[in-house]
Amino acid sequence: MKKRKPHIVVLSDVHLGTRECQADSLLAYLSSIRPATLVLNGDIFDFERFDKAYFPPSHFKVLKKILGLAASGTTVYYLTGNRDQVFRKFTGTTLGNLQIRDKLLLNLDGRKTWIFHGDICDLAGTQTKWVVRLGALGYRLLFLANRGFNRVRRLTGRGPYSLARRAGQNRAAAGHRERFEKSVVDLALENRYDTVICGHIHHPKKAWRETPKGNCLYLNSGDWVASLTALEYHFKRWKLYKYQEDKLLPFFADEELKGMDMNQLISSILEITETNKDEKTTDGSGD
Repeated sequence: MKKRKPHIVVLSDVHLGTRECQADSLLAYLSSIRPATLVLNGDIFDFERFDKAYFPPSHFKVLKKILGLAASGTTVYYLTGNRDQVFRKFTGTTLGNLQIRDKLLLNLDGRKTWIFHGDICDLAGTQTKWVVRLGALGYRLLFLANRGFNRVRRLTGRGPYSLARRAGQNRAAAGHRERFEKSVVDLALENRYDTVICGHIHHPKKAWRETPKGNCLYLNSGDWVASLTALEYHFKRWKLYKYQEDKLLPFFADEELKGMDMNQLISSILEITETNKDEKTTDGSGD
């Protein structure tokens, strides 16, 4: 099937290594696109809850697909988040077309754009550890309940329903999101950015924020736990992609990836990098 080719795709909060991760849906989405640039905006892995005994084939296929995109020419930026901050010690590392960073600054058609995970703007991070752990436990229990609830819905012929999204609609959650968004936008305007993109709070959004300090486009890529959303930049505009509403017919992993192990994928990335260097030298554009 013909793949869509957005210029930039931003996704975040995949939480590979947890049972809540919707890896099959993400794999279908990634198999339907071939972006020039893919930005993984934090919490792609969840090392705070990582269990060596749980990393199913679907999660491994997502990882292979991302590396496969890099091997085929897509520039992939891995921006670190709070759940995968172990990667922050590798900030600045480049492996072929894959780069690890803490933030990404772009100039898109004259607009200064700042992309970062967003955890530094979350006031909830100042709470004591036991409060944070209690909240995380409640979130996990909610998803366990959701799985059983949706199993019953499937038996009765109805579609899935997200209890987490429903819980996120209460007044306290809405207040937290508003404070977070204000903090992000204020910080972006202080640094004279026209557009700011984050994740972290699992709430997809595209909104034009007007403040006394100036105007800023606020974008949040959502998550692949409940919302199943991504941001796509194409034809000089940002679109909020919603898998449940915008998904096409099922896509399958590229044939060339099926028989490749991780070492072969990494070797492919390095081979393409060397080829690109040789081409630049040949046409006189190299150093």
